[in-house]
Amino acid sequence: MHGPRSSALGRARSAALIGLAVAVSAGCSGGGDGENREAAERTARPPGTHSWTSRPCDLLAGEAPAEGFTLGSTTDSASPDSQEDIGENGARPLYRQTGCLADLKAPDGTFWKLSTRASVYEETEAARRAYRVKQNLDRAHGRGPEKVHDAAYVLSADDQGRPGRTLLLWNGDLVLTVSAYAAHGSTEHAVREDLDRIVDNAARRTEDGLRDHGASSPAA
Repeated sequence: MHGPRSSALGRARSAALIGLAVAVSAGCSGGGDGENREAAERTARPPGTHSWTSRPCDLLAGEAPAEGFTLGSTTDSASPDSQEDIGENGARPLYRQTGCLADLKAPDGTFWKLSTRASVYEETEAARRAYRVKQNLDRAHGRGPEKVHDAAYVLSADDQGRPGRTLLLWNGDLVLTVSAYAAHGSTEHAVREDLDRIVDNAARRTEDGLRDHGASSPAA
């Protein structure tokens, strides 16, 4: 199958992969209930409370970034100091940021890149607002964000000729950005599926690693 229809199906499959990462996993992992799996792909994970870490790259270790890929050198980028966001009506909400830059080795021996950036806000509403501002900017600049669900979207990216994918996710007090870039000389069509798997996996593991699993969910 070729043409616009096959392209649309490819985009749908990519969105489903990422949607699955940020979905509610409880109740959807057992058995082979197709209806539950479809619901998981449409539903954001319940809001959580998250903590800052000085070792964000550790959250990506211990599991392959995607089938056939290996994690190479990593660099933590973590500021312990609170920063001020540009708020509304003179407000200056505070957040702390942590992130990881990593080299990935593809099955064919080429080197790809992965980056994560997590902003943990002191207030859930400030995180929600920051996510909406970024989403509106991407729309206004015609970047064509593809909706995953009401709290996440993905869009194509580029890094000096490297085709890439970027996922932006909001969950409770967390705004998470994950980007992956293929090797130089790659075409977006050829690497799109692997990029989505890498971004999907990194987003799931970073959000889960920062989440306080003992805390009650904040108000959405």
